[in-house]
Amino acid sequence: MFNHFVKQFPQLQKQLDKYAAYYHRIEVPAKTILLREGEISRRAFIIEQGSLRAWFTNKGKDITFQFFFEKEGVSSIESFRRVKPSLYSIETVEPCVVKYIHKKDADMIMKDLENIPEIREQLNDILLDRQLNYMSHFMSLIRDTPKERYLNLIKEKPQIIKRIPQHYIASYLGITAVSLSRIRNAILK
Repeated sequence: MFNHFVKQFPQLQKQLDKYAAYYHRIEVPAKTILLREGEISRRAFIIEQGSLRAWFTNKGKDITFQFFFEKEGVSSIESFRRVKPSLYSIETVEPCVVKYIHKKDADMIMKDLENIPEIREQLNDILLDRQLNYMSHFMSLIRDTPKERYLNLIKEKPQIIKRIPQHYIASYLGITAVSLSRIRNAILK
């Protein structure tokens, strides 16, 4: 789990091995809610196998805005860090194997690592990457046509096209499933 840190900081091997014990491994079926919109996030997850989606409800409709796959971490970071109700739900799309850590344990680890600037910087980079993902998706919803968004998705994130059901992809693209079907059919012709 901490392999990428150990490669860069071999002197921290024992400390990072100790932290691995704070993670709990679970297997969960598809369509399992790991965090419900409005709840306070008390766990952060790392995906070993499978995929998850982040979504919220708007006027009775589910709006998917991000997908996560193997080796990615996910939580409602603003809820997890600030102990506030989550603005969205986190749900498994496929059967998953995930590892999770409780907030109190994550806080303890972060406190231990706060004096190691290289690790703190890597963690900040992970958060920045997620923020950039949000911004890119948001700008695409404003700037690009539905067809352009779909073509970009095929090019930039083909694992979504291969592994995620069409109705979630349509929601992510900000279109209906019928519109997505039309776009796909037009591309195939």
